[in-house]
Amino acid sequence: MTEHAKARHVLIIEDEILVAFEVEALLAEQGFTSFDIADSPADALALALANPPDLITADYRIVGGTGEEAVEAIQQRLGRIPVVYVTGNAEQLRGRLNPIVDKPISARRLREACARASAA
Repeated sequence: MTEHAKARHVLIIEDEILVAFEVEALLAEQGFTSFDIADSPADALALALANPPDLITADYRIVGGTGEEAVEAIQQRLGRIPVVYVTGNAEQLRGRLNPIVDKPISARRLREACARASAA
């Protein structure tokens, strides 16, 4: 297990279900044990309030808004939660939000990004 294995529950904000499953599988390899998947800001907030996550992964463009909007809404209600943006739209976020993992997803880059997010 990695140093951030204390975190167990992940909220994956992603509107492409196959990508969400890939993120879930890669995070399960890192020791995360439970997952919720949301495809819109409203779903993400509802799921986070019902089961507060230890880590959030978020795509930038999702159904009905952005992952950034979803994360802001969640953190306004629950406080700071480590976030990793997993997106094909990294140029929209670079310089403003970190850490970012570009699609296609590399297991190594995702692991490193999760470590940075948890340490921040």
